[in-house]
Amino acid sequence: MANQQYIPPQVGWMYDLVLWTFSVLIDLFFREVHPRGSWKVPKRGPLIIVAAPHANQFVDSLVLMRVIRTEVHRRISWLIAEKSFKRKFIGLLSKGIGAVPVSRAMDNMKVGAGKIYLPDPINEPTLLRGYGTKFDGPGFEPEGTIHLPTINEKSYSATIAEIRGPEELVLKKPIKEKDALYQLTGRDDITDDGKFTGTASENGSSDFQGSKFKVAPHVDQTAVYKAVFGRLSHGGCIGIFPEGGSHDRPELLPLKAGVAIMALGSLAENPDSGLKIVPCGMNYFHAHKFRSRAVVEFGTPIDIPPELVEKYKRGERREAVGELLDTIYHSLLSVTVNGPDYKTLMVVQAARRLYNTKGKKLPLPMVVELNRRLVRGYTHYKGDPRIIKLENSIESYNKELRLLGLRDHQVEYANFSIIQVLFTLVYRLSKLTLLTVGTLPGLILFAPVFVATKSISRQKSKEALAASTVKLQGRDVMATWKLLVALAFAPAVYALYTTLFTYWTYRNRIQGYVPEWVPLWAMVLLGVVLFPTITFAALRIGEVGMDIVKSLRPLILSLNPSSANTLVKLRTRREELSHEVTEVINTLGPDLFPDFDSARIVADPFRDSDQAVHVEEAKEDGEPRPSSLKRDSYTTQEPLPRNESFHNLASIGFFSTRPPSRNSASGRAPAGTTGAFLTAPSALDSNEGLDEISKRIHSAMRERGQERRRRSEDMSWDMASTGSATPPEEEDMKEK
Repeated sequence: MANQQYIPPQVGWMYDLVLWTFSVLIDLFFREVHPRGSWKVPKRGPLIIVAAPHANQFVDSLVLMRVIRTEVHRRISWLIAEKSFKRKFIGLLSKGIGAVPVSRAMDNMKVGAGKIYLPDPINEPTLLRGYGTKFDGPGFEPEGTIHLPTINEKSYSATIAEIRGPEELVLKKPIKEKDALYQLTGRDDITDDGKFTGTASENGSSDFQGSKFKVAPHVDQTAVYKAVFGRLSHGGCIGIFPEGGSHDRPELLPLKAGVAIMALGSLAENPDSGLKIVPCGMNYFHAHKFRSRAVVEFGTPIDIPPELVEKYKRGERREAVGELLDTIYHSLLSVTVNGPDYKTLMVVQAARRLYNTKGKKLPLPMVVELNRRLVRGYTHYKGDPRIIKLENSIESYNKELRLLGLRDHQVEYANFSIIQVLFTLVYRLSKLTLLTVGTLPGLILFAPVFVATKSISRQKSKEALAASTVKLQGRDVMATWKLLVALAFAPAVYALYTTLFTYWTYRNRIQGYVPEWVPLWAMVLLGVVLFPTITFAALRIGEVGMDIVKSLRPLILSLNPSSANTLVKLRTRREELSHEVTEVINTLGPDLFPDFDSARIVADPFRDSDQAVHVEEAKEDGEPRPSSLKRDSYTTQEPLPRNESFHNLASIGFFSTRPPSRNSASGRAPAGTTGAFLTAPSALDSNEGLDEISKRIHSAMRERGQERRRRSEDMSWDMASTGSATPPEEEDMKEK
């Protein structure tokens, strides 16, 4: 139990050592990890970071630890499952970073004997009976939980209030979920809100035998809460995944009450501590795949209302915890992308690509934000006939892409002439040949590790799926096991290579190529450096090569007259679909997002093209051309989109980890920075328009002066209270 488990203190140098060791693996596994909004995270004071979705088991913790340590210079005390804490390697690392072990009911879950059912769900909805059950046996106790099998990709549970015998118990609350009631009654006359429309005799099934189930005992978390309160009282940072265990579902799971109890309990003991809760979205692109991408987004810190703490102290704990959980849940929705199912996410992602018709390569944080808005719009208007028609068209388009083995951006290859296709194909094949030569040595050396990581991670994924009631495919554990296996197996493989390399030198000086005066210890050092270097070089070179391999199929299809004609038709259909997507978004978007036009993420390509024509006509008449239109009329310089990293995100205000500086906001910043491209263009076609703009500029300058005076007063107060003569912004830059 958690109250008997030793909870180790956090040692700073050991935490940093573990983080530094695994940061190398994080850099190898992920192609890009972008923090967004990290300036919102308080650098001092008690803090609880709630992260979701928990899609990558232990990898989520490592990624967030690194971002917080780099951006905010704080260390996180994680709450970790006691089951994982007891594992040798994971437990050793957890103790090194000062994690707090938590005993979870799901880890002690066991299959119950017999089957259960609701005998009278209308008149006695909390009475539960069983066939061949042993409710009075071990594992069953008040406050324990009954878990039903997964149905329609969802699982349901209920808390035990009273045990009356081996085949009868009372639940704490009636079950309201339609699928759960079906499992426990066998009746199909159930509405979506859990109501029965008929009588048992009319709709009951004569061959219904009940449902299988699992049982989990109640867990006492007193020692865990005590440890958390102690660390928060000393200004520590607690990290928690409020969904509980990791999963691979497209939506957030219901949040556990523990995080709310920790926050309210800590403030009940120390009301003036200034505790804040920061929501954090872990947004991955193919989380389980090697060289994937991620965006770690932080939301606005949550200040817990004093009246909620008072309600908790008065004994109204259920109400207070429920209100705070609801606040946390909605805060997490603002920093994550949540869809009801994978089908919805696929449609939304396709709509996002079709909406970005100019081929502008969007940084990852912008992609996440656009996906989030599209999911919200789709969920809100999913019953609209225009959305239904658009959804069907997009699904049909995606099906054609899958049949041809193409990706959406590759449809543009239909624009190429035969000569251009031949030249591009020959060039890329030549480049691929050279890259293969550079990749092959490292690929051969690292092949045993690749095979081991893939096979073991798949096996662990199957085991995790079998033991879980919420996972869909068990992909959430694959990245973790790939890293763990590589961490253990790669050094052993390199040590073997180094041993063989040294022995070869000892036997015949590598066929006489190594002089006699070269000592064997030098060859050992050379092997230690040489083999990992070759592997890393192969990794980076092979990454480029794989992008080229993926681009060959559309080029080959373009050379075949029949498939080339299909590709041209598909491109025409894509253009029509893109117009349809843009029209629907521009029509419905302003109703859902009041700042739709002023904070547009992707410029309207069709409206901008029309404006560009008017601007050219105005230019011929001698009128000035607005610079804002020139800024937004973007055309890509790359005919073939490639997967490249953005290294200057910090200069773009929309994605920067801190608010824009005075220099970047003063107009001296390069075009396109500080979120300038997100502003709707203004047309200056009269003297009245110029006067209006002038008034706005003067008003903004007055507000800017007031802001500077206020910040000067705040800075003077900080300098007086901290004894620092350096403004906070400059201190931040020095730390960076």
